[in-house]
Amino acid sequence: MTLRRALASSFFVAAVVACTAGATGGSSTASPPVAPSVVPAAPSPAAPESAVPWKKPATDVLKTQLTDEQFRVTQQCGTEPPFKNAYWNNHDDGIYVDVVSGEPLFSSLDKFDSGTGWPSFTKPLEKNVVEKDDRAYGMLRTEVRSMHGDSHLGHVFDDGPRDKGGLRYCINSASLRFIPAGKLSASGYPQYATLFPFVKQEGAPMMAATTTHTETAVLAGGCFWGMEEILRQVPGIVDIEAGYTGGWLENPKYDDTHDSKSGHAEAIKVTFDPAKITYQSILQDWFFRMHDPTTPNRQGNDIGTQYRSAIFYVDETQKKAAEQAKDQAQKSGRWKKPIVTEITAATKWWRAEDYHQDYLVKHPGGYTCHFLRD
Repeated sequence: MTLRRALASSFFVAAVVACTAGATGGSSTASPPVAPSVVPAAPSPAAPESAVPWKKPATDVLKTQLTDEQFRVTQQCGTEPPFKNAYWNNHDDGIYVDVVSGEPLFSSLDKFDSGTGWPSFTKPLEKNVVEKDDRAYGMLRTEVRSMHGDSHLGHVFDDGPRDKGGLRYCINSASLRFIPAGKLSASGYPQYATLFPFVKQEGAPMMAATTTHTETAVLAGGCFWGMEEILRQVPGIVDIEAGYTGGWLENPKYDDTHDSKSGHAEAIKVTFDPAKITYQSILQDWFFRMHDPTTPNRQGNDIGTQYRSAIFYVDETQKKAAEQAKDQAQKSGRWKKPIVTEITAATKWWRAEDYHQDYLVKHPGGYTCHFLRD
């Protein structure tokens, strides 16, 4: 067990210590024992000043721009209360920037629920987060600060999700400003809009489902564990994420989606390289073979609308390809009953809980009802 993880584990019982123990303005009635010395990760070298658009205003200017809480946290190493801050329970798509300088720091794609009451991330969005020793309160922890704004952000611990690198960046909401995915271009962060290909940018045309090198397919065909596992080794598949889509409930969780309560389908978002595998091939050679598309709202023993067969297209090209693949599957003779797969426009995507991601990698031999038919 690393020192950083040992420290975090010992403080987690009292959740406030995870971000507050070393912060000026945080409350503590006793000083914990001094920890042995560790060497934090070296900060990335700063870019030449002329190339850096992110600047820290003068202190007197900051006092007029920030709230008292934001100033206390960012400039005096303060800590806000858990569960009573702006972003601990924010599930919207977008990025988080330094409230002082505006430099990009974290993405919602790397945000997770740590149970601490503060926003938690598995990694920074850019190399704008630096680490330094924090020896306050008689212990040694690793503080994180913004590179150009030099804002106190929080601390980093080694008790994050193991499948995402094991780090937990425990950050104060008061140090952050959230830029919704749909406002990235209008807010001066257009380079990050490609992280959210299904989101229309305000003041910009609808983005295509592709980036320079990849495209995205959103598919539902029963439990997402089995679908993910089959596609994992297919050449040309770059990434697969399990999630929920097609329903009406905001910020759905598994318990919301189970028993058809949210209207969402268990689905997978497949990122693929079109130079190696086509969208048509994913549908025809894999999707319509890995599940039974003739059973409405059911796969094997799994019953409910969350297990429906569906293709969520992101543009008219994908819609046409989906219709053709469905027709070809019906004519193939593989299925004796009519195919009932929905073909519908993609709506907002909600990433499933971390324990659902790569489930059958973590639990070999676990439950699945998916297999390839000839």
